[in-house]
Amino acid sequence: MRDLKQLVKAYDVRGVVPDQWDESLSRAFGAAFVQVTGATAIVVGHDMRPSSPALTRAFAEGAAAYGADVVQIGLCSTDQLYYASGKLDLPGAMFTASHNPAQYNGIKLCRAGAAPVGQDTGLAEIRELVESWTGEDDTVTVPAKDVKAGTLSEQETLRGYADHLLGLVDLTAIRPLKVAVDAGNGMGGHTVPTVFDGLPIELVPMYFELDGTFPNHEANPLDPKNLVDLQAKVREVGADLGLAFDGDADRCFVVDERGEPVSPSAITALVAAREIARAQAAGEAEPTIIHNLITSWTVPEVVRELGATPVRTRVGHSFIKQEMAVTDAVFGGEHSAHYYFRDFWRADTGMLAALHVLAALGGQEGTLSALTAEYDRYAASGEINSTVADQAASTAAVRAAYAGLEGTSVDELDGLTVAGPDWWFNLRASNTEPLLRLNVEAKDPAKMAELRDGVLAVVRG
Repeated sequence: MRDLKQLVKAYDVRGVVPDQWDESLSRAFGAAFVQVTGATAIVVGHDMRPSSPALTRAFAEGAAAYGADVVQIGLCSTDQLYYASGKLDLPGAMFTASHNPAQYNGIKLCRAGAAPVGQDTGLAEIRELVESWTGEDDTVTVPAKDVKAGTLSEQETLRGYADHLLGLVDLTAIRPLKVAVDAGNGMGGHTVPTVFDGLPIELVPMYFELDGTFPNHEANPLDPKNLVDLQAKVREVGADLGLAFDGDADRCFVVDERGEPVSPSAITALVAAREIARAQAAGEAEPTIIHNLITSWTVPEVVRELGATPVRTRVGHSFIKQEMAVTDAVFGGEHSAHYYFRDFWRADTGMLAALHVLAALGGQEGTLSALTAEYDRYAASGEINSTVADQAASTAAVRAAYAGLEGTSVDELDGLTVAGPDWWFNLRASNTEPLLRLNVEAKDPAKMAELRDGVLAVVRG
């Protein structure tokens, strides 16, 4: 039996085409998805990668062969696929490898209403089924199923997606804004023109041409080097702010009028404040906000100050979405610029977060840097990766060095978190690589640097 564990990750399918997977395997994933979910109809979409159309078509054919009607929405962002899954109440498949290089592709799967499919919610079963259909020579043979084949149809969803988002944020009264947007040749170049159409915004587009070979820079704004062009453009044209989307445009990063990046934690706090106010105005006495354990302490502080309840979770969209469902949270944010909204089927959409930023900035006369200053209360290291031979031994050494210090607390919700009166750090092992990921935050920049350097010294021996 073929082992697909390197291809099927914790939350999605992701690998090199055609070395790790191809159309025959994609066809099998389509059939297995229908078999495991019991779906009678699904919706599929894809990004701009050269391999995406053929892989998507094969998946659709596999799903149809197992009796599901397939609604094909074509080119779309991942959150546009989530919109279609929510609006049509259908399970969905999005073909994308997000910010990975051009030779990669993948599938993000969801159940009806954009509910996530991960290892514990069906993805492992799908993998095992596809493995069972794979021969010793890696040839994939999907067994025929005695059902009436499903139909393949096409549907346009971009305008509906844009209208849905614009219905959740009032931008009618904002002042005119100049906004530079770096789409990184990804799906932001597809969605932004429609979403921004008719708004009082002077759009300065960068790399809007859909090109899955990413000729200008990687479509990964989490890496500072990929923000350099946007920062320069904001300063050059005197923009009020800059927005950068990743390859499948489900994450959005923000740059202020000085060309300085605004941390995703500050954006989480800003959007949380707006969503709390909206929920309270609708009669919700104490709304809940989700944040993962690597977001700044600023986030729970702001949430409590506004009379709402913060809930801390592990890193990862499946944990965020699960906790949102349990608590009926109005909003959730992660340090990686994933933003989740109850009114968007608890799914993540960077575009809706961007619209909140535009509404907040355009609703007053000050600059974005001034607006976000109150949400920037701590000095943060950002995520620092270290390659280690033994993750557990390195983590144990850090625990021994820091956990016993006076006034500290320790938890292991996700990796090792050690907190003092005005500082904390988290050390987490990567699930897929021999890495430890360190995040440090402190009230004082000097303390942050001292902690960062001290923990790294222990980790790296």
